[in-house]
Parts: sequence; C-alpha cells; structure tokens
Amino acid sequence: MPMKILDVPCLEDNYSYIIFDESSKQAAVVDPVEPDKILQVVNQHGLHLNLVLTTHHHWDHAGGNDKIKELLPGIKVYGGSLDNVRGCTHQLLNGDTLSLPHTNINILSLHTPCHTRGHISYYVTATDQHDSAVFTGDTLFVAGCGKFFEGTAEQMYQSLCVTLGSLPKTTRVYCGHEYTVKNLQFALTVEPANEKIVQKLSWAQRQRQTNLPTIPSTIQDELETNPFMRVDLPEVQVKVGCETPVEALRKIRLQKDNWKG
Repeated sequence: MPMKILDVPCLEDNYSYIIFDESSKQAAVVDPVEPDKILQVVNQHGLHLNLVLTTHHHWDHAGGNDKIKELLPGIKVYGGSLDNVRGCTHQLLNGDTLSLPHTNINILSLHTPCHTRGHISYYVTATDQHDSAVFTGDTLFVAGCGKFFEGTAEQMYQSLCVTLGSLPKTTRVYCGHEYTVKNLQFALTVEPANEKIVQKLSWAQRQRQTNLPTIPSTIQDELETNPFMRVDLPEVQVKVGCETPVEALRKIRLQKDNWKG
C-alpha cells in the first residue's frame, strides 16, 4: 500500500504533515505545532500516531511537542542532537535511520544546518515503491531557503545544494511554510528570463487564490526555479556579480533579506 502524506495548515502560514501507511494506519507527524488540530485529522482517518519528527527548535515547529506528549503518553519525539528541541525524547545525528512501526516506511535523518545549528530534514521512503519525500522545515522552501539565523552561507550551500540537491530528482519536497508566491516573485528578480519561474509563479498564484497549497514541490523543480539551489550555474553567478557558488548564495540571501516585494 502506498505511503500517504496529509498537509495540515497551522498558525498563519505553517505546515505540519502527517505521514501514514494506508494498510496498517500507522502514522508519524512532522512539526505538530497545533496538536489538537493534528489529532482531529488523525482521528478522522483512523490513524495511530507513533512518532513526532521535529525539524528544528523554533517555537512554530517544536512548540506543540509538550502538549502532544500529554495527549499521547509514550509517543516518541525526534529532533536534532545539536538543536535543543522542546520535548525531544530521541536525538538524531546525520545519517540516523528509523522506520514507522508495522510499515515499510523508512526515515533518514539529514543534518541540514544554517537556519538553526541542528536543523534536521527527514527523507522518507516506502520500500515497495519508487516513492520518496523530504520534509525540509525551514532549510528549503519552494523557491527559497531559510534565513541564516545560526549558520553561514557555506553551511546553507552544503545543506541545500549538496545534501538536499543530491536526493533523487523526483523526491517530493514538503517545506515548513507557505512562502511560495513571494519566493517566486523574488526569484524573478534574480533570473527574469527563467520561463520555468514565470510558469510556476502563475500556477502558485492560482493555487493561493483558491486557498490551495503550493506543496509539494520536487527536487527537480527546485533545481529549475530556486535561485538558492542554482548558484552552481555560471549564469546565476554572473547575474549577481559573484565568482563562486557560496558567494552567490550569500549575496542572493542578502538581497532577499532586503527585498521589499
């Protein structure tokens, strides 16, 4: 049976995600900042919630962990070993693996630091199908990346372009916030002639006009439209007046921080 993923909009523009196996009804949740809302969806689908996967320590991602532990005593709460995640019961290092009990769903911990020191992205696969997804928190957004709160451009380059960029191109990308329209509008200031960005912006605006999400993206999509993942390209480096990918990433992030879109 296929792996299913439900997006649960939370707070103003956050996403939590429920990952589950259709046959066994076993489930994990990513960043359950509004536990009552999460459990309502879990109950509607008749699921059994086993695991909490926390991407990073910021309140709008980890702030529901203590409450969900009260509501579901014994639930396992995972988070990065360098990140001091609220309510964490199991700390993860880069490359650690876990599986959703009684399913063929496997989870790989990828250390993707910069936004926070211990930020984890979760690469999730189902073994009986060519199906993979990555939950990127605030490291990788659709057409964007997180602010460099606790790290450097070198770290973000490694996280985005090496770690996440080397995942299979069909991998679906589920990020922590609905920032896509603004991100694509900014992306056009970097690459005004990129037709893929123009098309995706038009699609994203239509989605949001009807209150539909713009996730998931794919790694392939991000390599084609996300300026922060395109810094290896000479034409992008020239456009921003830089000679190396890391310099270009630093410059584009600075431009985005100061952009009044």
